[in-house]
Amino acid sequence: MTDCVFCKLLRGELPVSSIVEDRYCFACLDIDPINPGHVLVLPKHHRVSLAELDDITGAHMFNVARQVAAALRRTSEIKCSGVNLYLADGAAAGQEVFHAHLHVRPRYAGDNVRSQYPANFNRQPKPNRDQLNTLAERIKYHL
Repeated sequence: MTDCVFCKLLRGELPVSSIVEDRYCFACLDIDPINPGHVLVLPKHHRVSLAELDDITGAHMFNVARQVAAALRRTSEIKCSGVNLYLADGAAAGQEVFHAHLHVRPRYAGDNVRSQYPANFNRQPKPNRDQLNTLAERIKYHL
């Protein structure tokens, strides 16, 4: 993908502050962080969605995110009290760069970052157990 900003980072065409690079993925600081230490974990090969990741790469990305989260808590300049992992998969989910990536977001009490549904969120009615079981079976069928 020649015009993908993350592919350009991976090819060294754009400046980047890298954290981890190995055969499966690349982790770097986000240039628009929600808090200092906000890291992106990217697959080395262009994949648009979570479903396009192979099992090894997807698992490895999560493992790298776990290691980065632990490092964020130990780094004296960051020393966050919590971490959010976030992956937007598709435009409807808020994905803006269409190269799969996992955010590792350091969090602090009172940082005013919101990851909860807003109070006026238009929720669907709660399903009953039969509806949940039916939906679970349909999803299992497609695994």
